[in-house]
Amino acid sequence: MLDHCSISHKGGIVLWSRSFTPDAAHLASSSASPVNSLIREALIEGRTTDEKYEKDGYAVKWTFVNDLELIFVVAYQRILQLTYVEDLLVAMKRLFVQYFQPFVAAFVTSLHSMNNIKSTAIQTASWDFAKTFERWDVMFDKLLKGLEGKAANDRKSRLRTVVRGPIEDISPPSDDRDTAPSINSDTPQDEQQIARNVQALKSRLRGRGGRRGGRGGRVDSTSGRESALESDSDTQSKRKPKAKVQRRWGDEVPTESDMASLDHSVDKPGEASANMGSHDLQSLVDQSSLGTRTRDGMYEVKDWDFSRNKSAHDDTDDAIANALKPLDNKLASSEGPSGTFSSIFARLTGSKVLTDADLKPVLEAMKQHLMKKNVAMEIADKVCEGVGESLVGKKVAGFQTINNAVRLALSTSLTRILTPKTSTDLLLSIRTKLSAPLPSNQQRMPYSIAFVGVNGVGKSTNLSKVCFWLIQNGLRVLIAACDTFRSGAVEQLRVHVRNLSMLGVNGAGDSKGRVELFERGYGKDAAGIAREAINYARDSDFDVVLIDTAGRMQDNEPLMRALAKLVSVNSPDKIIFVGEALVGNEAVDQLTKFDRALRDFSSASGAGKGRGIDGMLVTKWDTVDDKVGAALSMTYVTGQPIIFVGCGQTYTDLRQLRVANVVQAILKD
Repeated sequence: MLDHCSISHKGGIVLWSRSFTPDAAHLASSSASPVNSLIREALIEGRTTDEKYEKDGYAVKWTFVNDLELIFVVAYQRILQLTYVEDLLVAMKRLFVQYFQPFVAAFVTSLHSMNNIKSTAIQTASWDFAKTFERWDVMFDKLLKGLEGKAANDRKSRLRTVVRGPIEDISPPSDDRDTAPSINSDTPQDEQQIARNVQALKSRLRGRGGRRGGRGGRVDSTSGRESALESDSDTQSKRKPKAKVQRRWGDEVPTESDMASLDHSVDKPGEASANMGSHDLQSLVDQSSLGTRTRDGMYEVKDWDFSRNKSAHDDTDDAIANALKPLDNKLASSEGPSGTFSSIFARLTGSKVLTDADLKPVLEAMKQHLMKKNVAMEIADKVCEGVGESLVGKKVAGFQTINNAVRLALSTSLTRILTPKTSTDLLLSIRTKLSAPLPSNQQRMPYSIAFVGVNGVGKSTNLSKVCFWLIQNGLRVLIAACDTFRSGAVEQLRVHVRNLSMLGVNGAGDSKGRVELFERGYGKDAAGIAREAINYARDSDFDVVLIDTAGRMQDNEPLMRALAKLVSVNSPDKIIFVGEALVGNEAVDQLTKFDRALRDFSSASGAGKGRGIDGMLVTKWDTVDDKVGAALSMTYVTGQPIIFVGCGQTYTDLRQLRVANVVQAILKD
């Protein structure tokens, strides 16, 4: 345990201090303080060159920040072996400088501007250190707690390593007169080890039965056997498992009643009210992620906020984690405060006209930066090529001008790629079709959206999120279960429909009748089911049909032909590709082949011009932080916009993207 910690200026002004015991607090305020002795004897008089100073039973360690003239000191009792003190000093120095460097620099500058002691005292009295360093107390507590916990775990692991050795040397039961287990008496033992020794002793006694137990006389063999038999019978009775009801498989075909009992996606007769009451609506809808309503009552999903996880608490944790990493003096001296991205352009200085040779190393570093952000390599190459073409022949003067010029060129290129070429307002497209005038002899068709993509990306889950968004805007939705291949696909959608029917327009209540499921079971033609669903929606006055399709790999030609058939037969108003935010180069391959297959096979079926991808929905967006390169890769390949991103497990976890926010995240170091 520490006794005292302090941060002070070399001139003797204490910026912050902490004493952990009353005795340490009293000692720190006296002239006999080990910290004062350190400053007087070790630092001023230079009596020691060691890294540790000892005085009156205390050990004191310290470190400097020369450019800010700061001294970080930790004092503890010399008898204690605290292994984390040096790590604490290094981490304290990095954290304190990171968060309070501007304040301390201004304070040091004001001290240097003073010419006499009196004015210095007046000046320092105006600096409120307690208020400024309020946050530092919390950060220091977290840092110290983490290091102490780590040290405690290390001690426990070393103790386990020492204790485990003799356990393996315990010999099996024998007929020796000595019944004590052979364990090294010098080795420390914990409670678990003692329990093992007792158990080993009991085992030996049970194995010996009625043998002589020692000098005290003969042990009653009958009672020993009886007790052993009783203990064995008790053990057998305790271990006897409950008889398992055998499942009837074999050659028997399951009956309809058997299948109905196994189907938990449908409420049983007489249990509907009980099941309805058992559902927790709060688990289906996250109130904090609900969208907002406009003045005309339209429900809009929230924009994705890249800083939503960067609260003050998280910033502190991240800073502490970074402070615990080893110091890299070379990196700090070479990069300086400008950061990694600025260092890319540091080699370009002076007033000159940029050439290909000048830009080649810079563009290579830019390419590596984009790939670290999860941009596909092929796309990173093309983006850097475009940036280079816009900079060649441009005259720049000075480092900052070059930095700004390259950043501006890259930002402009990314913005141009990510800016939608078509409208992303899906609700406007739906209402435009539903409100368009029709001949009197023609029946209005619903707006249909097909969700396509590879296996396991979350098509069904995010289809249900889109369905919730549509219900909130007062539309009636029919979900078409066209995944007739994957086991449980229909039941999954049935559960989603049941949940969504429990959620009203404002997130609670009852919206039964606003959403239904259209399914024809498994093994059927998906294109035919989609056609039947659209006709049923037309006759039943549904506004939107959401078509769920089976996942398939982009290289599987038969399945891609089947998907193209569904598209050509039903002509959905939107084809949305559902992809993961976690993919890198794979995003280019998936989207390119999906889009090409849909266009080629749908046009070959005689339906006229082929249909391609109309937009993207990117799932698992909350798992990539600022590595959002998949969005750039997908948009670059298709030229189509990202309509939504999925970011959670509830029906409200759907977000929109803003181009400026994505560009900022990609450019961020």
